[in-house]
Amino acid sequence: MDIIEKIELIERPPTEEIVTHEELLELFKTNSSPKHYIGLEISGFLHLGSLISTGFKINDFIKAGVKCTVFLADWHTIINDKLGGNWETIEEVSKYYQDAFRLVCPNVEIVLGSKLYEEKTEYWANLVKFTKHMSIARTMRTLTIMGRSEDDTKIDVAKLLYPAMQAVDIHSLGVDIAHAGMDQRKIHMLVREIFPKMGWKVPVAVHHKLLPGLTKPANANGESTKMSKSDPNSGVFIHNSDDEIRTKIKKAWCEEANIQNNPLLEISKNVIFHEFSEINIERPEKFGGNITYTNYNQLESDFAEKKLHPTDLKQTVGEYLVKVISPIREKLNLSEELFNAIKKNY
Repeated sequence: MDIIEKIELIERPPTEEIVTHEELLELFKTNSSPKHYIGLEISGFLHLGSLISTGFKINDFIKAGVKCTVFLADWHTIINDKLGGNWETIEEVSKYYQDAFRLVCPNVEIVLGSKLYEEKTEYWANLVKFTKHMSIARTMRTLTIMGRSEDDTKIDVAKLLYPAMQAVDIHSLGVDIAHAGMDQRKIHMLVREIFPKMGWKVPVAVHHKLLPGLTKPANANGESTKMSKSDPNSGVFIHNSDDEIRTKIKKAWCEEANIQNNPLLEISKNVIFHEFSEINIERPEKFGGNITYTNYNQLESDFAEKKLHPTDLKQTVGEYLVKVISPIREKLNLSEELFNAIKKNY
């Protein structure tokens, strides 16, 4: 595979932004197997966005010859008050995350934050040095990466460490490509600003599209909130049964001809077309008969022009998601005890 083909793999949906394309090109010219990282809090049930869409993107990197790492940020989970701050629960849920990502991304390396900090004795010294370059105001602006408001006046001091820890994680792992959802963009911009001052390697940043929630956008500007682990109604979860998946998609917001922040279209683009070369819509002859789409743009255009009805799109997306999720669910062990431990902390 040549460099252009590798970059095309990395740029394909759900990738939304590369900072910068030119740096990625130069990286591949000098390193055929660069190191990648994506960090995740261990915060709840995995869903279509956090595991499937993210995992599919990781597999694009792997196909491009990149050495990929999923960093499970257990200490960040404690800092951000997830899973009740219970370390034993976090350890158990981390095993569930490890099993899940190994199923979806068989060639990925899994690294636990607590393990990294034990092995890298210089980590804490580097953290202190890094924070010397951060003002309180800049730190507060960066807290949105952990779902916190920069105006939060009751925030505890531990949370102020979170952005700097995330940055030093990247350095400690020797990362060439820092990968995350668009919600983590601020931390990568902080890294790109401060790492040169410290003489540290500056990674290329790759940000993927966050799948919108299934419910109608609540914002006045029509923007959807992302699919969330904390809202069972907003997303399709890996543990959902086939019928639950179909029901959730059937109830999803999908306004006729509206292609803006439409969750069904986003799922089609970033998940289904990622894994399937075509989408087959089955419908009665009186409603146009069966139709096959071989690319997303064609499907979106027909939907915008009312040639494809929301009901037909929903039924089709539901069936394809069952094909994607059910094999993973059947292999992923989630005991009743662990299920209840996660559920009670929502």
